[in-house]
Amino acid sequence: MTRTGTTALTLSEEIRQRFDEFSRSQKDVGQYIVDHLEEAAFHTAEELARRANTSSSTVVRFAQALGFEGFPELQASARDEFETALAADHANMAETARKVDREEVAAAVDLISRADRIVLCGTDQMAFFASYLRHLLMLLDLRAEVVASPSQEGLAKLGRVDENTVMVGFSAGRPHPLVVRAIKLGRNRRAATIAIADATLSEVAKLADHKLYYSSNSPAFVRSHASLLALIQALAYGVYALDESAYSDRIKAFRLK
Repeated sequence: MTRTGTTALTLSEEIRQRFDEFSRSQKDVGQYIVDHLEEAAFHTAEELARRANTSSSTVVRFAQALGFEGFPELQASARDEFETALAADHANMAETARKVDREEVAAAVDLISRADRIVLCGTDQMAFFASYLRHLLMLLDLRAEVVASPSQEGLAKLGRVDENTVMVGFSAGRPHPLVVRAIKLGRNRRAATIAIADATLSEVAKLADHKLYYSSNSPAFVRSHASLLALIQALAYGVYALDESAYSDRIKAFRLK
């Protein structure tokens, strides 16, 4: 059997596109492959079946339903996609390192370290990264709040923004209106504003006092977030490095709680 799927799609994209065509057991295999591509790339059909709670014959039939001769051909496709994604992450890290302004990073670190209050605004996927930065700052005993939606609670947090606040807006692609609104509000209330965006011409980047760029190019249907994660960790480490001994004691005390 020859493959009938279009070569313009990655394995994950084709599974998602054709998902409704599969039987119930094949859907289980397809969903597991999409969620665990690295396992499909390197495990045997038997091991993949065990992890997906199905049989190896179902895995083989699923491969054939996609137009592959058998599981080895599906595995080769999964390996190609996995390696391409890793290569994209590596390229994004290198581009981010080249393009990010070190002076802007230093300024952001300084503002965050001295802030009375930090508001991190990001929606959808960016809400996760805003929450992760909040967690890292909490380990350093820095007060930070996350605004992830225009809920009553979120708007109340924005309502308390003042000149003693550092406002950080997260953006991937076209910024969410809430993030744009938050940065504008911060500027109007004389708060320090920082944009973390993957587009230098992003509206959020244009509005903010300081701009931190990261690259997110990806061959997959979602953006690569490897360089964004690295940038967030670099910010937290920059704050930590300002007074390593003091912060080390705080982190040790937190772990002992």
